[in-house]
Amino acid sequence: MTPAQKIKWAILLRIAEWRKEPTQDITCGNVDDLYESLEITGDHWDAKNEIRASGVNTGLPCEYSRHYESDAVAAKMPDGSWVGWTYWHGGGKHSEPEAIDWIEDAYDLKCVEEEKVVVVRTFSKADGAAMTE
Repeated sequence: MTPAQKIKWAILLRIAEWRKEPTQDITCGNVDDLYESLEITGDHWDAKNEIRASGVNTGLPCEYSRHYESDAVAAKMPDGSWVGWTYWHGGGKHSEPEAIDWIEDAYDLKCVEEEKVVVVRTFSKADGAAMTE
């Protein structure tokens, strides 16, 4: 599947989950048609916007616009691969960054995950500690 098809697949699965419907067999051959049928009825918007905003910031360089802020983000797709896209946001009162086509510009990513242990220290004064000036 192309990166755009993987995102459409994730959107289709999210809608099936919300509707509590069994998931269909989604393949390279039918994902575009299934997604298009949702576009015709307008049933794709909520899931599309949720997927768009759910990406993890990758820190990779991304497209730039003087009208919007942008971040390179990625999400794990149903097949376990990672797909990235430019998350457009901001732009002021009358802006519509969600109207920018982000799915067709999506790209495959490699992701290496490693677990790290982090020590966090939180200090407070012990009971009875004298305060000096």
